[in-house]
Amino acid sequence: MPESILPLQAQDLRYQVNGRALIDGISFAVDAGSFTVVLGPNGAGKSLLLRLLHGLIEPTAGTIAWKGAASAREGALRLRQAMVFQRPVLLRRSVEANIRFALKWLGVPRAGRAAMVDAALERAGLADKRRVPARLLSVGEQQRLVVARALGGQPDIMFLDEPTASLDPASVLQIEALLAEANRAGTAVVLVTHDIGQARRLGREIVFVHRGRVIERGPAERFFGRPDTLAARAYLEGEIIV
Repeated sequence: MPESILPLQAQDLRYQVNGRALIDGISFAVDAGSFTVVLGPNGAGKSLLLRLLHGLIEPTAGTIAWKGAASAREGALRLRQAMVFQRPVLLRRSVEANIRFALKWLGVPRAGRAAMVDAALERAGLADKRRVPARLLSVGEQQRLVVARALGGQPDIMFLDEPTASLDPASVLQIEALLAEANRAGTAVVLVTHDIGQARRLGREIVFVHRGRVIERGPAERFFGRPDTLAARAYLEGEIIV
């Protein structure tokens, strides 16, 4: 097993568009095996923060270091991460082929792919649909496939941006079970969600983002029991904060 790319250390991240700071001096750390939930009102910068950390976009200022490496774009470092978006992104191929292609892209030797495909399909509860075109799955099944495909390469860290936002309750619980299992196996998880119940069920650490800044961070038990900031308290009480 390759050495972990964690911890991740992001320092004083800033991202500006037309002179407006959308991310304004965020520092962020992710340790191996952690489960971090990012909460905050709409437009706070949560999804943008994930894209910066994953290396999809470059910060205007600040640094992101992965166990001493300077960029998430550097070679094998990129292959030790995974990202899941709100809407499933799938190849126009079968369920099985979607996972097999991902493993090939990750450089998994051909001899080991079949067993890993089988394991991923079992985890997703899709073993009986392996030859079905992915586009014919329900939305919940598609998202389970996306998560299982992302986990197929056993990443050190997985970023997820509202992965259950449009799913029925049964599918939500199935996705949560996949994430909890992966985390127990050692994958660090950084999850953006608007679902406070989900954050309570899964998160061990909460990061609360407001107006492009992290204004509160700490253990989930403390955050939900005794939030430090007025904005976090208002958010948890269901108020609209701007």
